[in-house]
Amino acid sequence: MDSLATAPQGDALSAALALGLLAMSVASWSVIFYKTWLLHRVSTDVAHGKAAFWQASDVQQGLQALAALERTAVLLPLAQANQQLLHGTLGAQGDVLAQRTRVLRDALHGVLHRLQSGQVLLATVGSTAPFVGLLGTVWGIYHALTGIATAGQLTIAHVAGPVGEALIMTAAGLGVALPAVLAFNVMGRVINRLEQELEGFAHDLRAL
Repeated sequence: MDSLATAPQGDALSAALALGLLAMSVASWSVIFYKTWLLHRVSTDVAHGKAAFWQASDVQQGLQALAALERTAVLLPLAQANQQLLHGTLGAQGDVLAQRTRVLRDALHGVLHRLQSGQVLLATVGSTAPFVGLLGTVWGIYHALTGIATAGQLTIAHVAGPVGEALIMTAAGLGVALPAVLAFNVMGRVINRLEQELEGFAHDLRAL
């Protein structure tokens, strides 16, 4: 964050790029904190909820146990969907197992959509922030060299200061991108593991 405040202030483009990196950083860290909290709670709920559901004496008690235990509602929508067959409709035509497969698939997609929210933003920030920083550096160097050319006197002090400030934009871009990329990879692995557990739970529900 501090590096963004020291970015070159030569013109409107440099300021806009610095503000863009700041906005990317704030957005990505907000997603990182929220997704870390959410995935931790989902992992706990899945482990405890599966145990409570299968230890119940019947389906209704299992649903009540999930409703009382779950805080993130990832298993409960699957268990409820497995009981909601629409009789007398086109969706009720065909084999009962096919109907259960369809409703469980739709419920599973809804849960996974919640778990995967924010991943696109992290991937976008991780892939674009370095280029935004590089653009800021190129523009800052060009702006600095133009100013030196108009000054008429060229010394190492006149070159090193503006160019060094311009290079800060590249460092800022990398500083914004690296946490987003790391979080995207780590959270992607956690989401894949949860997806496998939810798919297994849905498969067991269909066979129930």
